[in-house]
Amino acid sequence: MRIYHLAAECYPVAKVGGLADVVGALPKYQNKLGMDAAVVLPFYDRKFTREHTFDTVFQASTLMGTRRLYFEVLKERDNILGFELYLIKIPGLLDREEVYMYPDEREQFIAFQIAFLDWISYSQQSPDVIHCHDHHVGLVPFLLNYSKLYTRLANTPTVFTIHNGQYHGVLGWDKVSYLPEIDMSKSGLLDWAGMINPLAAAVKCCWKYTTVSPSYLEELTINSNGLEYLFYLEKEKGSGIINGIDTEVWNPKTDPMIPAKFTPAKQEEGKQKNKQELCERFNLSPDKPLIAFIGRLVLEKGADMLPAAFMRSISEHKDKVNFLVLGAGDVNMELQLTLLKEADPEQYNVFIGYDEALAHIVYAGADFLLMPSRVEPCGLNQLYALRYGTVPVVRSTGGLKDTVIDFGDEGGYGIRFNNVNVDDICHSINRAIALYDNIPHLQLLRKRMMALDFSWDRSAKEYIHLYESLTPII
Repeated sequence: MRIYHLAAECYPVAKVGGLADVVGALPKYQNKLGMDAAVVLPFYDRKFTREHTFDTVFQASTLMGTRRLYFEVLKERDNILGFELYLIKIPGLLDREEVYMYPDEREQFIAFQIAFLDWISYSQQSPDVIHCHDHHVGLVPFLLNYSKLYTRLANTPTVFTIHNGQYHGVLGWDKVSYLPEIDMSKSGLLDWAGMINPLAAAVKCCWKYTTVSPSYLEELTINSNGLEYLFYLEKEKGSGIINGIDTEVWNPKTDPMIPAKFTPAKQEEGKQKNKQELCERFNLSPDKPLIAFIGRLVLEKGADMLPAAFMRSISEHKDKVNFLVLGAGDVNMELQLTLLKEADPEQYNVFIGYDEALAHIVYAGADFLLMPSRVEPCGLNQLYALRYGTVPVVRSTGGLKDTVIDFGDEGGYGIRFNNVNVDDICHSINRAIALYDNIPHLQLLRKRMMALDFSWDRSAKEYIHLYESLTPII
């Protein structure tokens, strides 16, 4: 089965968030199960592309409105990621360093989608499934069905995965001229609330859509930034599949990024060694429970709650708990979290930015990982934490609810709370501190966590079953 994964991000080529981790792992695990999965990305002028060899496998030109675009398709020569990697390069448009935040970002992704469809159409490729990830490639299912240029591909099954339903990639109708010739009688499939909405169009036109957790499938009908009714109408076409993690990359037994490797049997000694190095780096005491936050400093992640929650907890537990933040995002939140360091340098520290190696050490060395998310479609951080024996402290939403069972319940191993407010967060921190003081119980939970299977093996099989259900021909 030939599958093309189409996305804006893929680790380690270009990563901004969890989307990159999924696209960088799912195809590899599908190939291990006998599939023929490939990834297609825009070209980025980044470290990965500069350090690896690419062959040009296709060249052509296309039109985006009245603009003639010359593009080439580059293939990474050695398949070092465990799958074929293709990059679409368009001079002046898809040859930049950053993934997002350019003023012509909408045009970038429209051009990317058109070039991809031109390539597989002109080169007579016949994929069994085109798997689109998030709104950046949400126009593909519509164009396959309703553009005369791609009639040869009209019967190609499409799967659309929603990694975050809050972002739609909305365009004004003045941009419709950028699309290839389409059947305007079907233009309503592009529309939502008077705008071209790629995410809505994908949900309407794809054969099946998935969310990255079962709970998030339900939540989209009540919180999807204006698409709630659409998800209610299309719910039968959707399914929730929990993301996996790459257990080759995230493995405390072999992880080259952490100072001390460890197994479930040696987790107490291994975690303490990593914690000591981490605390030494950030001038914190390794003898206190260490509660960490890793992620984007944005409202969606509940990061605005952190300063007040940390201040209260530090005041209530003087010299009994430490906090560490690794993240970047909203400038005001960054400032507040930085200023907090000046007030309580012995119990709190912060690293503004993102450092992959440091993140691995935090997962290995922290005792607890705090995730007070308002929205969390799946979440990968809690899965990484579980793999490294770090107790996740999470708000009960989306994938966090599906993957973390409170230790107060039968078979539980984490800490859950219901509301994104300082009271609930601080109550959970109190529970974490009490758990830390109960060493035998904490050790039991760590072993239980590290034995859980959230690998991509399981999730990749679910996606393959979904593909196989689309048509008896596959």
